Amino acid sequence: MDEMDEVIDEFLMESRENLDQLDQDLVALEVAPDSHDLLASVFRTVHTVKGTCGFLGFEKLEAVTHEGENLLGKLRDGELNLTPTRTTVLLELVDAMRAILTNIESTGNEGDGNYTALVNKLIGVQDTEAEQAAATVHAAGEQIDDAIPHAAASDVHASSPAQAHESLVRVDVSVLDKLMNLVGELVLARNEILQLGQQIDNSAFTGTSQRLNLLTTELQEGVMKTRMQPIGNVWSKFPRVVRDLSLQLGKQIRLEMEGAETELDRTILEAIKDPLTHIVRNTVDHGIETPSQRIELGKGAEGVLKLRAAHEGGQVVIEIKDDGAGLNIDRIKSKALERGLLSDDQAARMTDREAMSLIFLPGFSTAETITNVSGRGVGMDVVRTNIERIGGTVDVNSEPGMGTTFRVKIPLTLAIIPVLVVGIAGQRFAVPQVNLLELVRLEGDQLRTAVEYVHEAPVFRLRGRLLPLVDTAREFKLSETTGLLGRDGRTSMNIAVLHADDKRFGLVVDEVFDTEEI
Repeated sequence: MDEMDEVIDEFLMESRENLDQLDQDLVALEVAPDSHDLLASVFRTVHTVKGTCGFLGFEKLEAVTHEGENLLGKLRDGELNLTPTRTTVLLELVDAMRAILTNIESTGNEGDGNYTALVNKLIGVQDTEAEQAAATVHAAGEQIDDAIPHAAASDVHASSPAQAHESLVRVDVSVLDKLMNLVGELVLARNEILQLGQQIDNSAFTGTSQRLNLLTTELQEGVMKTRMQPIGNVWSKFPRVVRDLSLQLGKQIRLEMEGAETELDRTILEAIKDPLTHIVRNTVDHGIETPSQRIELGKGAEGVLKLRAAHEGGQVVIEIKDDGAGLNIDRIKSKALERGLLSDDQAARMTDREAMSLIFLPGFSTAETITNVSGRGVGMDVVRTNIERIGGTVDVNSEPGMGTTFRVKIPLTLAIIPVLVVGIAGQRFAVPQVNLLELVRLEGDQLRTAVEYVHEAPVFRLRGRLLPLVDTAREFKLSETTGLLGRDGRTSMNIAVLHADDKRFGLVVDEVFDTEEI
C-alpha cells in the first residue's frame, strides 16, 4: 500500500466516524436550534471533510460539502434559522456523503451518482446574499475558534478522531476474532488441566494449575473487553430514524434513551442492529398515535418512545417502550383468523398474552395498506428469529390505550458460554447456566410420591407450584424405558429447573457433573 492509499484509508475511517456523529448532532440541533456548540461542531466536521476531499481530488464530494458548508455558515452566524426543511436537506447531504464514501471504499472512485439536485436544494434553502455568504465561508476557519467559548472549542477538538489517535490503536477485527478463538481454546485447555489436577496428588502441579487458572481468567477478561462495545453505537442511528419517520407520518415523537453505555459483544451488536431498528420503526408506525388522535384521547400531542438497556442476571435486557395506543387484541385475533394463522377454537381459548405473541407469526400484519414502512407481513417474525439465533428472547406486553413494551433479552457474548454439564443415559450434555434456576434431587419414597400426572403429563410440585417435567432420555430417544416417570424402577432423580420464554420446566437428568465454560 503506497502513501496515498494510506491517506485515503485514514480519510475514509475518520469521515465515517464523523458522519455517524453528524446524524446525531443534526437531530439534536433540531431540538435545540440555538445551540452554538452543536452548530460549530457540525460546521467544523463538514468543513474538514470538504478540505480533505478537495486535496484528494474527490470532486463530487467536494461540491456537495461546499454548499453544505455555505448553508451551515449562515446558520452558525445567525443569518438563517434552522427549520425542519433545512434539517432534512442537511440530513440528505449526510446520506450523499455516506454513499460517496462507500463507493470510494469499494471501488476507489466516487461512483456514477448525480448530486446536482441535492446541490440545488442546498442552494435553494439559503438566502440570496451570496457575497456575504462567501465571505462567511472564506473566513470560517479563522472565525470559528473566536465564535465559541474556550471550553466548548476544546471539547470540539478533543472529540475529533484525529486527536484521539494518541491513545487509540486501530486493530483489524479479524485479528481480534482470532485472538478470541485462541483464548477460547486456552480456556478449554485450562479446564482440562484443572480437572486433571483433582486426580493428581502433587502440590507443585496444583499450584501451577491455579496460577494458570488466574492468568487465563485475566487474559480472557482482557480480550473480551476488546470486543465489547456500548449499545449506544447501535442506538445512535435511532434519533434520525424516529425523526424522519415522524415527519413522514405526521407525528410528534420524543426519543429517550437510558443505558446507552451498556456494553456487549461486537458480534451480538451487529446481530441485533436490524431487529431493534425494525421494532423502533414498527412502534413509530403502529404504536404512537397522531397528535390529533392523542389530544382526543386526553394525551399530550407528543408521544414518547423510550429505549432502556441494562445488565441483568448475566444477560443484557433491552426495553423499547411507547405511550401509544397499545395492541388491539381483538384486531390481532381477527387478522390472524383472516390470514389462516389460527383456528376459531384456538382464538377462543387464547389468553391476551398469547394473542399478543401472534404478531411474531410469519406473514402476520395488521396494516391495511402496504407502505414503505409496513404492511408486507414480513418483519416481526424475522425479528424473533434473528434474536433467537443468538440465544436471545423477545416478548411483548401491552395495555390498551397506555402503550406497548418490547423486552429483548440477549447474552453478553457468544464467544464463551458458562454451562452445567449433565449426564443423560450415559451421554454428556451442556445446559446454559443463564437458563438454570436451581437443581432438585429426589430419592426413595419421595421420588415415588413427588411426581404426579396431569392429563398424562408428569409434573412436580415445587414449593406449592406445579412444574412440568421433561423426561430427557425419552425425548432424545436415548432410553427404551417404558415405565411412568418416577415409577420406572430408578432410585433417584435429578431435576434441572430451567426457564425459557418466561416458562419454567424441569429437565430430568441422570447425573450432574460440574460447571464449565465452553
